[in-house]
Amino acid sequence: MTAPLHIRPVCAEDAAELAELLNAIIARGGTTAFETPFTPETLCEAYLIGPTVHCCFVAEGDGHLLGFQTLGTQPFLPAHIGDIATFTRVGGTQSGVGSALFVFTTARAREIGLTAINATIRGDNTGGLTFYSRMGFIDHEIVPAVPLKDGTPVDRIRKRFAL
Repeated sequence: MTAPLHIRPVCAEDAAELAELLNAIIARGGTTAFETPFTPETLCEAYLIGPTVHCCFVAEGDGHLLGFQTLGTQPFLPAHIGDIATFTRVGGTQSGVGSALFVFTTARAREIGLTAINATIRGDNTGGLTFYSRMGFIDHEIVPAVPLKDGTPVDRIRKRFAL
């Protein structure tokens, strides 16, 4: 990446490019728990600006959206704990996108009164586990053997970040 990152709140017009970004990650496999591609509309409603979304930020650079980080609610979490997900363009990892987004996400989480952030990561996603540990998340819970669509059991590691 040659241009500096610009972090800003997501807007509905970003949905098509972000769906393409996330769908490329899903197609590659092995890191996200998502296995079914998103339409721009379903992604927008569920993770960008829908009613269960606390905030979502995008990273722009080189004329493209390089990643996004969303913070929302989950039924298994109390209202004072947000649930985070971070996605960066395939081939764009290790470029500082996730950590740049995290600065904005944690600031917003504090503004709205959250006390912690949860991250649920596939147990076989070493990059994701390393990223969230580097951001200061600590292991909180293991959800064992959650089956993928093909039946393969994969643990989910839940990590927490205290605000």
